[in-house]
Amino acid sequence: MRFRGNAGPEAGIRYSGEPCERLEGALVANHPRGIQKRRLPGKNLRESRYVIQARNIVLASRPEGAPTLDNFRLETKRIREPDRGEVLIRTLWLSLDPYMRGRMDAAKSYADPVEVGGTMEAAGVGEVIASNDDRFRAGDFVVGRTGWSSHAIVETRQCRKVDPDIAPVSTALGVLGMPGHTAWVGLNDILAGRSGETVVVSAATGAVGSLVGQLAGRRGMRAVGVAGGVAKCAYAVEKLGYDVCLDHRDPDLSKRLEAVTPEGVDCYYENVGGKTLEAVLPRMNDHGRIAVCGMIAWYSGEGVGDAMPLPRMWRTILVRKLRVRGFIVFEHMDRLGPFLREVGPLVRSGEIHYRETVAEGLENAPEAFLGLLEGGNFGKQLVRVGV
Repeated sequence: MRFRGNAGPEAGIRYSGEPCERLEGALVANHPRGIQKRRLPGKNLRESRYVIQARNIVLASRPEGAPTLDNFRLETKRIREPDRGEVLIRTLWLSLDPYMRGRMDAAKSYADPVEVGGTMEAAGVGEVIASNDDRFRAGDFVVGRTGWSSHAIVETRQCRKVDPDIAPVSTALGVLGMPGHTAWVGLNDILAGRSGETVVVSAATGAVGSLVGQLAGRRGMRAVGVAGGVAKCAYAVEKLGYDVCLDHRDPDLSKRLEAVTPEGVDCYYENVGGKTLEAVLPRMNDHGRIAVCGMIAWYSGEGVGDAMPLPRMWRTILVRKLRVRGFIVFEHMDRLGPFLREVGPLVRSGEIHYRETVAEGLENAPEAFLGLLEGGNFGKQLVRVGV
């Protein structure tokens, strides 16, 4: 896998290609139609006819416990022409995110599960090949719900254009996409973090946590991260601005957290659950706030049996007068504009750091996804589908 971002080689990032900006330039320059970076000369739908065989990763079977490669299958199918209000996208970058594990199960959730035999759900960044909407032209870069597919038909009301002059287009799936939006909403609207408060962030170097820590520091908060391993903890402090970062694998995590939070914890940004939650909850101050964004430690059912008993957790919430709120970022789309207006210029100027782990080729998406669930990614997990 490749590691990309704007943190620079001094952060220990391994580059097997060009830095981000030049990678994106090469991506554009090497396109077979010689695409330029902005509005591209290209044929609209009515001027073109084509036959495209799309490659898709489908859900072959529902997992029992932790998912395996046997739960996925690569298929090929013909893509139809886009109807009115739709575009045909050639996927360049595919986003892999922990929430996808829940979509593999049949249990009721905030979104419908992926059907067995259906294409795995995901967001992607791609190039418009054909458009049946006058607002989009062939050659535009867009982000939308492509699924795990090399090509996709997407409704234009569900996608937005991406400007490659602001940042590499892959960032529309990470720091300037759903994970970044989630980080911003969770810290500002759900936690309502204030200067001088202490916030603990689990999965501190992940796609969400890495931005939460940086934004918290800019707001004058004391940021305590929890991540997996020495390298990630060092990165959290040296590049992301965390005041301290603890290894969740440390058997003495609870004692370590107590030592670095002598005045308790005001806010907890929850991405993990598991032992990290058990360590944080007793440290919460009266009237503390918890934003429940994810619980990756429990997605496959592991560790649920020996988790903190519910009565003990419930009592802590009661006696500490805690406010615990789960949230799904898709219910906060009215906040996308303010998020992009604040964070976009900071990414462009290099004041906000981000990091990407890149798997090459759609066929390697299942393996990369399994690695993500085990914490093998560093920053945002992406798949490069096209060039």
